[in-house]
Amino acid sequence: MRLLVTGGCGFIGSTFVRMALSRGHQVTNLDKLTYAGNPANVAEVADLPGYRFLHADIADAAAVANALEGVDVVVNMAAESHVDRSILDPATFPMTDVVGTAVILDQSRRAGVRRFVQVSTDEVYGSIPHGAFRETDPLEPSSPYSASKAGGDLQALAWHRTYGMDVVVTRGSNTYGPRQYPEKLIPLFVTNALDGEGLPVYGDGQQIRDWIHVEDHCAGIFAVLEHGAAGEVYNVGGANERTNLDITERILGLTGRDGALIHHVTDRPGHDRRYALATEKLSTLGWTARVEFATGLADTVEWYRANRAWWEPIKSGEYRAYYQAQYGDRGSAPRA
Repeated sequence: MRLLVTGGCGFIGSTFVRMALSRGHQVTNLDKLTYAGNPANVAEVADLPGYRFLHADIADAAAVANALEGVDVVVNMAAESHVDRSILDPATFPMTDVVGTAVILDQSRRAGVRRFVQVSTDEVYGSIPHGAFRETDPLEPSSPYSASKAGGDLQALAWHRTYGMDVVVTRGSNTYGPRQYPEKLIPLFVTNALDGEGLPVYGDGQQIRDWIHVEDHCAGIFAVLEHGAAGEVYNVGGANERTNLDITERILGLTGRDGALIHHVTDRPGHDRRYALATEKLSTLGWTARVEFATGLADTVEWYRANRAWWEPIKSGEYRAYYQAQYGDRGSAPRA
């Protein structure tokens, strides 16, 4: 297939780009290169004949129309994607997640693409005290980020219902692995621990998330792309529930640090307590999560240990300004 992947320089996007190329597909990667879009993530495939890169915004209709020439399938991963940043600066998120999604949907419709895959998040469902979210459950987003992603989902499904466009939506659980921007919990705590810096745990640390390795997440997206039914939503979860404090303690063990680095900080506003996804619908397409969590987390820690040249430059400049705005003195526990 000839794929247009938006946000292909990000964490999940770059993994999907590499996977698509390894499967013999041609890939156009359209990325705005915001702070989390890193060309180094796709450097190893940059010169392959089946790959091309376009520096553009999905809200730019002309640029998107150009990128869509000859494309069979669009996989829309472009998004502002961090809850904490959405709380600090909520107005920027709908520009990409809602308006940009509407622009690329309409340009894809005009171009006659065969299928449009909207990549979303479990956070659109809100929090669930027990059981697991199913694709038919109502959307109750808690943060500006999850609300903007829910808006993108609704745009995508509206294009299916109004125009008959072949659209599928995936909603993934918390994803981890190499090349994740170090503002998210696992890479933040891994890199802080490697440097002997404090690990700022929100509240009591008993928030529960369902974790999935990035390779499994991308394989799930591929299963939906290839076999999913038009107009349907598919959850992509790891069936691997862990508290944030459990994740923190595992990272300390893998980095050779102790609990002295943990310091509990004021919980963030609207913090969802628990996420869990039912994935039976995706399983009927032949998909299953394969990466065992203990192995995946250990491999992830080793990747960050071996790739300081990737993350050390990131944790300066703009990142430091964000970190100070988000945590202030709360993020400054004594160094080990």
